[in-house]
Amino acid sequence: MAWLDESNALHARVQAFIAATSRGEASDLFDPLAVDLAHYQATHCPPVRRLFEARGIAAGSLRCAADIPAVPTDAFRFARVAVHPAEVDTCVFRTSGTSLGAHARGEHPLRTTATYELAALTWGARLLWPDRESMRVLILAPTLEDAPDSSLGFMLDRFATHLGGRASWHVHQRGAQAELDVAGVTRACADAWTEGEPVLVLGTAFAYVHLLDALSRQGAPLPEGSRVMQTGGFKGRTREVSATTLRNQIAEIFGLSEAYVIGEYGMTELSSQLYEGTVAAALRGEQVPAGSYLPPPWVRVVAVDPVTLAPVPMGDVGLARIVDLANIDSAVAIQTADQVRVTHEGVELLGRAPGAVPRGCSLALDEMLGSNR
Repeated sequence: MAWLDESNALHARVQAFIAATSRGEASDLFDPLAVDLAHYQATHCPPVRRLFEARGIAAGSLRCAADIPAVPTDAFRFARVAVHPAEVDTCVFRTSGTSLGAHARGEHPLRTTATYELAALTWGARLLWPDRESMRVLILAPTLEDAPDSSLGFMLDRFATHLGGRASWHVHQRGAQAELDVAGVTRACADAWTEGEPVLVLGTAFAYVHLLDALSRQGAPLPEGSRVMQTGGFKGRTREVSATTLRNQIAEIFGLSEAYVIGEYGMTELSSQLYEGTVAAALRGEQVPAGSYLPPPWVRVVAVDPVTLAPVPMGDVGLARIVDLANIDSAVAIQTADQVRVTHEGVELLGRAPGAVPRGCSLALDEMLGSNR
């Protein structure tokens, strides 16, 4: 299995890149690594190869990350985007249900989670707990046992283990239904307050909206040094909440500064995450505006035109094209339908593109799947 030797070598190179850049070492290896990953994927992953062929691009002609055709996220719903065969999957992460039903869920198979875990823990340590080696963790999401195919659940589980294993989970899933354990949350917060032990709260925006509704007349204050990470959209079943309002209300209910409420951006099709840098800045005695998400050094985000998929000028709105070096055995370049504005301060999230799948993404998907029809 020549592909396996190549995969192992690429994992080692990317892990070394993550380690070096996390130590603050400058590196000019991003583009060479991205090109080598794309060549490997185009050689061994049929959907990626079809995309290259449809674009008339030879993998050997790539010079930099910008030259790599980006695989649209919808492709993960209709094709197996993986170099390796299914029998060597370590796990398969799946997207949440869509309006098309569970059969249309996207899948991201992983042969190994080693690089995924290193990337998640390295960037989490930089932007969520840069001042802590261990921490009590309170999680507003289903356990990995309840949702074994959730990439978010996997990441949160690894965070909890890395930070000492003192974690409590407060969303209980029963089939398609999930229930927030409000009483358990308030008890955990009260215990932490009594012991004066800072807490890292991790959860989805949906869960926070339900918690805010349940605790509208009371708070759940946390000790100084606590912080909250929230991810996902802001529309709950009970009401819709803007990002700014949600941040304000989360801070109020937990008795924290808004700087200690951090947004996360990730997706099943990626192996890395982006975070707001507010906590890290506050701990340095600085202040940065909320809403700017910071990619790690092994991720590059560019805003592109929704029709041509060409990069737009810095500061203009476009769709997020993401090159994630940790996506070793799938697709290193991903084209999303998420609107963003990229500036020198970071990535501003502006929500999903309205209406149908943008034309550029649709054409790319057609090119990947055409020969399978």
